[in-house]
Formats: sequence, structure tokens, C-alpha cells
Amino acid sequence: MNPVKLNLDTIHLTDEQFYDICQNNCEFKFERNTKGELIIMPPVGGDSGNRESELMIDLGIWNRQTNLGFTFSSSTVFKLPNGGDRSPDVAWIRRDRWQALTPEQRRKFPPIAPDFVMELRSATDNLETLRQKMQEYMDAGVQLGWLINPQQQQVEIYRPGQQIEIRNLPTELSGENILPGFILSLSLY
Repeated sequence: MNPVKLNLDTIHLTDEQFYDICQNNCEFKFERNTKGELIIMPPVGGDSGNRESELMIDLGIWNRQTNLGFTFSSSTVFKLPNGGDRSPDVAWIRRDRWQALTPEQRRKFPPIAPDFVMELRSATDNLETLRQKMQEYMDAGVQLGWLINPQQQQVEIYRPGQQIEIRNLPTELSGENILPGFILSLSLY
């Protein structure tokens, strides 16, 4: 199942209205791109859900050991500085940046771009749509992003101001200076 995009050209939802739509329709997962289109995200299947969970566990274990920041699941919507409201499959924010937000900002959709995001392509995801989403993240200030594509046995690495690096699976990915010491082995995908 593909995401459904609703064009809201004549309707300009405020952040509060978007938040209310999400809260009043909890059975749906909503995102909003920088064009203002409301996107209804389909649920993922078992294989993708398991892979996403394993990625989050790996990042979570590293984060507990280093205590450098906070990890977030795909249920978290981030209000990005470029106008999008997005939910990466896995996200991480440095401790000082997260703690600079007010309790109210942290409680709702945090108005911050994560430092790091991962997107895992499920069997039904359109690759070009995911690439556009990754570019939105980079335009919003994300410092490192990984688009994991099991269907083509590749991962795309996104960094600000640089060409996208493509690696074939299996591979090991470094968190570089964004996630110091974090190594993700992608041999199981």
C-alpha cells in the first residue's frame, strides 16, 4: 500500500490544526511535506516492522552506553524548520539540543530537525518518494541520514552539502562524528 497524499492548496493548516488532526485520528499516521500536502502513511508489514525495530535497538543500545542524546521511533512527528512534519523510522537528537526545547515543545511535535535519521524502505515504498523525504531532512538541517533499501541491497548515505554515497549490502556504517563510536552492521538485510 502506498501513502495517500491530500493536496491542501486552498487550506492552510496551522501547526495546531495539524496536531489536532493527528490526535483526533490516532488510527492513522500522518505526515506533512514542505509543500503542505497531508500524507497518510500506511502501516508496514512484519518484515519491515522487525527490521525497523532491530535498527532502533542497535541505536538505542549505543545511546544508552554513551548517553549523548535521545532516540525516537517512527511514531514521533518532528516539526522541521523547512515546514515539513515528518516521522523518520529512527531518529536521534543530541542531548543539548533536545534539552534546549521547552517541556511543551517536547510534549507535542518537537520543532527541531533530528541530528540523525534512518529510513528503511519497505516492500511497498516508492524509492523516489523516500529519496525526496531524505532530501527534505537534509534541507531541514539533519547532519547524517541513512536510507536502507533491502530490495536493491543498498544503503544511501546523506550528508549536508555532499553527494549521496551508495553502498552495497552487506556493509558496516559509521555514525561518523554525529554518532561517535556507533557502527551498524547491515549484514542481515
